[in-house]
Amino acid sequence: MRIITGKLKGRRFSIPKGLDVRPTTDRTKESIFNKIVAYKYLENSVILDLFGGSGNLGFEAISRGAKQVTFVDIKPENIKLIEKVAADFEIEKNIRTVVSDVQQFLENRTMSYDFIFCDPPYWYEWMDEMIAEIIDNDWLNEDGWFILEHDKYHNYEKHPHHFFSKAYGRTTVSIFEKHPVDSK
Repeated sequence: MRIITGKLKGRRFSIPKGLDVRPTTDRTKESIFNKIVAYKYLENSVILDLFGGSGNLGFEAISRGAKQVTFVDIKPENIKLIEKVAADFEIEKNIRTVVSDVQQFLENRTMSYDFIFCDPPYWYEWMDEMIAEIIDNDWLNEDGWFILEHDKYHNYEKHPHHFFSKAYGRTTVSIFEKHPVDSK
């Protein structure tokens, strides 16, 4: 994996064999961040990265100026990788890690975020409920975005909080806003 731009541009990290992660491709990652830069400010933002996996999206966000990323993943080995890479990149002060099931984590909101990245397994059963939980329970700051990666069999274009969707191969990225899109 490589960091595309920002203060960590060009830095690379490896994913150990046997680690069960599906990192966001560079093409998809670049498109996500281009959309953010076109509409929002990433500088000093606070981010939640659900299903943190390899940490790929969160590290790119820090490289581009995010102040803090909280990574949540149920697998301790994924969190250990994230912590190791953060130490290697000397950005430990910019991360927080939580070993937890995402559904359990979302039951206890402690703060709101500017961006929430979410790349669950495509077969994740709690997908629709998770979207409702995040939007309905103030997980997003006033102008925050929930950025969800999902398969082509889920379509959220008619969701009242849906802002954008685009397919990248077998992955679709959908962006949701806190307020219904038509109410602006």
